[in-house]
Amino acid sequence: MIYQLILKPLLFRFPAEKAHHLTTSVFATLLSVPLLGKFVRSQFKYEHKALEREVFGIKFPNPIGLAAGFDKDGRHYTTMSALGFGFIEIGTVTPVGQTGNPQPRLFRLPQDKGLINRMGFNNEGVEAMARRLEKYGKQGLIIGGNIGKNKLTPNEEAYKDYELCFEKLYPLVDYFVVNVSSPNTPGLRALQAKEPLTKLLRHLMALRAEKIKKLPVLLKIAPDLGKEEIDDVLDIVSAVGLDGLIATNTTISRDELSASEEELSQIGNGGLSGEPLRNRSLEVIRYLRSQNKSLPIIGVGGISEPEHAVDMIKAGADLVQIYSGLVYSGPGLIKRTKKLLATAQ
Repeated sequence: MIYQLILKPLLFRFPAEKAHHLTTSVFATLLSVPLLGKFVRSQFKYEHKALEREVFGIKFPNPIGLAAGFDKDGRHYTTMSALGFGFIEIGTVTPVGQTGNPQPRLFRLPQDKGLINRMGFNNEGVEAMARRLEKYGKQGLIIGGNIGKNKLTPNEEAYKDYELCFEKLYPLVDYFVVNVSSPNTPGLRALQAKEPLTKLLRHLMALRAEKIKKLPVLLKIAPDLGKEEIDDVLDIVSAVGLDGLIATNTTISRDELSASEEELSQIGNGGLSGEPLRNRSLEVIRYLRSQNKSLPIIGVGGISEPEHAVDMIKAGADLVQIYSGLVYSGPGLIKRTKKLLATAQ
């Protein structure tokens, strides 16, 4: 209630990216004050045996995760864990730090409860992320590492970028996500084609085979793939022994938005997330589950109410992730969703 009546109107006065940094900074400060921090954490705390899940060999305290993109550099995972997430995915990280696309590059569509971003894999680089993880540790959290390639790396050399990130983060995270589905790095989505994707994933799985501990490796797919392309992905998953899929990344579609053509034209290119993505994400998850009954799936896209998470799990997702929903529904969304899931078994 406080978020909707006071904080949200205040934050929406700032540009979206500025509001993001302001929110995480203020929240971290609140948590750092001993008694106040303890009180704040207690407001979001909710645990229930019915929420526990075991997926790709990892035991999750609850099935709700923070999606990649919120914490690109591993700066905020301990702060965001106070909201009660069952796991947190950091990244997308690239071998070398890059500034991403020029600002403004993150835009709200309030009438649609959506966001459009063209961040462009802005991050400090994998070395900086690794140093941070080595310094602070996982602190009992389940951490996923979302890895990508640098903008200037040609696709035929992309496997080297993924390998570098994979090797550097391997001792520091609990699972990996291969991101070839962001629409904001030129040519990246071409890596989703059957031949280059098979080559890339085979390479990473061969690297994993050399490890004593076999961390799960997942692939994040775009919502804009057709059924034949999704079938190709499923064939690759089976052929290389991948551990699961994340469905879905942001969409380049602008169908059925309330926002005017003029507003969308002023915003320009970027990936659309939030509620406008929900139906397509559900559609992809249902299709994936219909084709493979046992493949672990993390569902993401458009969860801004607890009922949306229930729908996604009913569609076939084993776990879900949230990002844009925090912007429109506030931090209390996580606790409310956990309460509903605990009673909706």
